[in-house]
Amino acid sequence: MEKLEKPLEEWRDELSDTQFHVCRLGGTERAFTGEYYATKTPGIYHCACCATALFDSDAKYDSGSGWPSYFQPVSEQAIASKEDFSHGMHRIEVKCAKCDAHLGHVFPDGPAPTGLRYCINSASLKLVPKA
Repeated sequence: MEKLEKPLEEWRDELSDTQFHVCRLGGTERAFTGEYYATKTPGIYHCACCATALFDSDAKYDSGSGWPSYFQPVSEQAIASKEDFSHGMHRIEVKCAKCDAHLGHVFPDGPAPTGLRYCINSASLKLVPKA
């Protein structure tokens, strides 16, 4: 996937304050406050920064965590991951493969068929409902 790179100042101009904090600075939303944590609207969740398709609503489930949770991305090429040792924890950070937006983290406690829980910030997503 071809990378999309922009200076932070350009991202700041294009994104809301919350989106910028989450996507470009690696922040997080408080649990149960994001726009999509409880939505059941069928559709595809795209990156809020670059519009890359990331997650299908068919893979969304209620993890009880307070963030939108998915058991798999639309494709392995859509996301990138890296080890994250921040806040005294060892986690796997999930990023958009195209623009490196911080999405959230993936944990090995999800449902079948993958056993994974992609715990994603609503601010990093834009839902495109299915027609």
